[in-house]
Parts: sequence; structure tokens; C-alpha cells
Amino acid sequence: MIIIAIDPGYDRCGIAVLEKEHGEEKVIFSECFQTDKKDTLAQRIFEVGSRIEYCIQTYNPSHLVIEDLFFSNNTKTAMAVSQVRGVIIFQGYKYGLEVFEYTPNQIKVAVTGYGSANKTEVTKMVERLVPLEKRKYIDDEIDAIAVGLTFLASYRFTQKI
Repeated sequence: MIIIAIDPGYDRCGIAVLEKEHGEEKVIFSECFQTDKKDTLAQRIFEVGSRIEYCIQTYNPSHLVIEDLFFSNNTKTAMAVSQVRGVIIFQGYKYGLEVFEYTPNQIKVAVTGYGSANKTEVTKMVERLVPLEKRKYIDDEIDAIAVGLTFLASYRFTQKI
């Protein structure tokens, strides 16, 4: 099974492609895709959507997994990220993928066992749960991997992988 997992954003978007085979998870591809701050929001949303489409075409996943929004203060940012989420989910359905959404709390619980885990704790657990290349990872990329691991951990209870 191959999945694409997304930590959505219009400035930085975490993208991870994970594979689960014979009970083991591995990261096939991951990146923190960044858009140009000089571009309009519409251009940036288009760029994210195009990058997701490229990854779907390249890796042919069966599922798209995306982090749900949780914003309490900045309405303008929440609206922009919501638009990005819409484009990402559209790409998933356009290519016939099953789409799943998880809240930040669900992701933290699945990866660390603790819903109030911080970024450092999530990063350490991701590094323990799946082998990663020896290089610098940006938080959004790690978050996308965590989203994918959440799906793979929960999906096994309802399906045989």
C-alpha cells in the first residue's frame, strides 16, 4: 500500500509518500514544498495543487491523508489554509484516492501516545517509528510523515494490509 500524506499550507506544505509492505512502513519520498512569498495567494494555491498532482501521478498512491485544521486566533491564515486543503482534497478525489483527515490531536496521540506532545516529541517518535535519510527535515515534512503514520496505524484495524 502506498499513501500520500499532507500537512497543508500555502507557504510551506509538508508532503510525504509512505509505503507499508509486509507490516513495515517506509518513507518513499518527503519534502517541505515552499511557495514564493511574492506570488498571490491564488498563485500559491495553484502551485501547491500542482505539486500534489505531480506527486500523485509519480507515486500512484491509493489513499490521500491530510491534517485537519485547528486554528483559534488567525482567521485570515485559517481561510487561506482551508483553500489549500480544498485543492489538495480535490486532487485526491480527481485521481480516485480514498481521502482521510486527522486532527492534530489524533496525530499526536497516534505517534507519541500523548495528545499534548510538542514538535520535538513528535519528531523524535517519527524518527523511531520509520527509517529516515540522514538530512535536515523541516517541521512540516515531519508532520506530513506523522499524518501518514497515523493513517497506517489506524487503517490496519479496519483493513488487512
